[in-house]
Amino acid sequence: MRYWKFLALPILIAALLSIPSSAPAQVSINIGAEPVCPYGYYDVAPYNCAPYGYYGSEWFSGGVFIGAGPWFHGPHDFQGHVDNRFDPHHGYVGPTPARGDKPFNHFHGNEMRDGRGHAGGGGRR
Repeated sequence: MRYWKFLALPILIAALLSIPSSAPAQVSINIGAEPVCPYGYYDVAPYNCAPYGYYGSEWFSGGVFIGAGPWFHGPHDFQGHVDNRFDPHHGYVGPTPARGDKPFNHFHGNEMRDGRGHAGGGGRR
């Protein structure tokens, strides 16, 4: 019996050390490169190319789209015009440009967006 007292402590220590410890969780998000679209891309996944007329001129700097969704490069309080009639969430099923197509210019917006998927009114600022 007295040998059990001497074995109990090492057995208890070995049992406690054999319990697997949990590692801290690691989260990695890789959104990749922004889409190359002549008129910009929608601000919601799967970030398909938006058709001509969806974004207004304030969404472009020197002819380069400032981004939408996770690739938005504009100021925090940015508001820009979009024409939501070209939004698939509003029923648009017409043609959209392929990545790399050449742009052309003509626009009539009816909604304000912030580049992060939030819509506002259609009034001019």
